[in-house]
Amino acid sequence: MAFDSLSDKLQNIFKNLRGKGRLSEADVKAALKEVKMALLEADVNFKVVKNFISTVTERAIGQDVMSSLTPGQMVIKIVHEELINLMGSTTTEIEFRPSGITVIMLCGLQGAGKTTMAAKLAGKFKAKGKKPLLVACDIYRPAAIEQLKINGEKQQVPVFAMGTNHKPVNIVKAAMEHAAKNGNNVVIIDTAGRLHIDEGMMDELIEIKEQIDIAHIILTVDAMTGQDAVNVAETFNEKLEITGVILTKLDGDTRGGAALSIRAVTGKPILYTGVGEKLSDVEQFYPDRMASRILGMGDVLTLIEKAEAEIDEEQAKKLTAKLKKAEFDFNDYLEQIQQMKKMGGLSDIMSMMPGMGSQMKGVDLDEAESSIKGMESIIYSMTKEERYNPNLLNPSRKSRIAKGAGVDISDVNRVIKQYEQAKKMMKQFSGMMGGKGKKRFGGMKLPFGL
Repeated sequence: MAFDSLSDKLQNIFKNLRGKGRLSEADVKAALKEVKMALLEADVNFKVVKNFISTVTERAIGQDVMSSLTPGQMVIKIVHEELINLMGSTTTEIEFRPSGITVIMLCGLQGAGKTTMAAKLAGKFKAKGKKPLLVACDIYRPAAIEQLKINGEKQQVPVFAMGTNHKPVNIVKAAMEHAAKNGNNVVIIDTAGRLHIDEGMMDELIEIKEQIDIAHIILTVDAMTGQDAVNVAETFNEKLEITGVILTKLDGDTRGGAALSIRAVTGKPILYTGVGEKLSDVEQFYPDRMASRILGMGDVLTLIEKAEAEIDEEQAKKLTAKLKKAEFDFNDYLEQIQQMKKMGGLSDIMSMMPGMGSQMKGVDLDEAESSIKGMESIIYSMTKEERYNPNLLNPSRKSRIAKGAGVDISDVNRVIKQYEQAKKMMKQFSGMMGGKGKKRFGGMKLPFGL
């Protein structure tokens, strides 16, 4: 997951600070020296690290901190606040024009995920009541136009394309006429990328910018390229004056250097992050929530939003009613597993729960995810009657299920035991059900008995 490596290092540094009753100036400077090394190893821009450590040091050795009863916590609070400032302080939304067409041009290097992100944004804007049109202007990459058409169809968003024999600026002009005739109020342009920045690439983008009234020029960069992503952002900003950045593949970036550097280097906000391959895997970027995740404080608000978006209201109501009647069966258990997967899987959920980072140390989450898949195959190997009535599961039936799922009978017994535990836990929490039929945990509904 994003920032795993950096988060682990920072949490270890601050654990030592918390353990001290009083802090000397030397203690603070020694800890911040370790923070500096952790940030550099996370591929954060050197100048950004230097300024960050300077600001934190100045605040952390002030009188208010040194005389505090909990100086370690005060230092952590300062680091948290400065991380937020580093990433932009406030969340920046894409603003739509009150009338007419809002044109958004995506740019970036080849392989950064522009085409997929264009479709992700189109789906997101459509959900907000907009009527988007995707425009295929990547006339060089093989199958780019077809990829955009396929993704547009999945999102039920129209795609305007003219093939590969027209100049991108002319394609956009024709697309604008099409949008005006068909009532599309958001136009998203998927432009061509290159393996590296070249003049031809920039000239095409500049030509579109000069001839089309573009509201937002958004750079899409691969978070996993770290410092290179920052260099790319700086160059694109100088040439095009971008309005914002989207970080893709953040789920695979354990270091986090790009996310912590781009705002400081370019002065442009991070708007969204790509956190998976599904077309729904795009998140608004919240600097405060990201800072909390980096420091192991969790991100409950994003977890709540994921739950609200993915957990089916009617299913939740039915589950509440069944729990009250003690009718929780394997079909319900399977639904809970699948809802958790929709929310991003075990590792994603754990990273958003406060304090879970340290508790999950030593736990192989990949193995846990694999175990969940095994649970699904075992449940699918049961008959309908067995899923509805787990009491039918005698030794011979368990043996048949094990063969069907390709596992040992001990694995079947383990799944049955876990189901019983989940059933018991959910029964205990059934009194916490809200009036709308949602299972609540501190105001948050969660699947799978978590």
